[in-house]
Amino acid sequence: MFKKIGADLNAVTEKDPAARNKLEVILTYSGFKALVMYRIAHWLHKKKLKLFARIISQHARHKTGIEIHPAAKLGEGIFIDHGMGVVIGETAEVGNNVVIYQGVTLGGTGKDTGKRHPTIEDDVMISSGSKVLGPITVGKGSKIGANSVVLKNVPPHSTVVGVPGRVVRHRGEKVGEILDQIGLPDPVIEEFRRIGKRLEKIENAAGIESCRYSIAMTDESEGAEFWGDGI
Repeated sequence: MFKKIGADLNAVTEKDPAARNKLEVILTYSGFKALVMYRIAHWLHKKKLKLFARIISQHARHKTGIEIHPAAKLGEGIFIDHGMGVVIGETAEVGNNVVIYQGVTLGGTGKDTGKRHPTIEDDVMISSGSKVLGPITVGKGSKIGANSVVLKNVPPHSTVVGVPGRVVRHRGEKVGEILDQIGLPDPVIEEFRRIGKRLEKIENAAGIESCRYSIAMTDESEGAEFWGDGI
């Protein structure tokens, strides 16, 4: 237990540029506090002291805004950033070196029994507001984009965005740095661009002048014109 707490502390200082020192993390970081209380509650749960474990987990929820069921299985080196609204269910399993941002839910779908929460493998990043639901597996090194809703298994080293979540793979390679929440592809926009290109060809063949706001525009430098003035 103490080894994992130490690894969690190191994860914060390594991954959060705002963390100036370990004492500051211990005294002020709600994500780290929630993990410490979870480690204690989980130890009690394994000793069959389930009532006391639940009391500690609920105390942690009121103090930090983070709810982790004592029966959940969490690895080491986990970093919960900010953390308000994070929920990790009873049968959830989280690997090592996982980064979880605020508003994330690792929950069930309401109809499963037994193993009903997700398994998150090592080195996964789950961005703000994301929901990973059901007894699915998110593969090692994957990234879940902000506010995504993931309902199906995610292959290793993949990126998931959207509602419902869609997997975007880049030759099976890891996409970007683990803490990059911005440089994620958007499959919906990409599909609109493909449609726009085909429409542009039809308009050219028919001699129809394209609208200046055509979705065929793909150059980021044209973004201001695409969205119109003042936006």
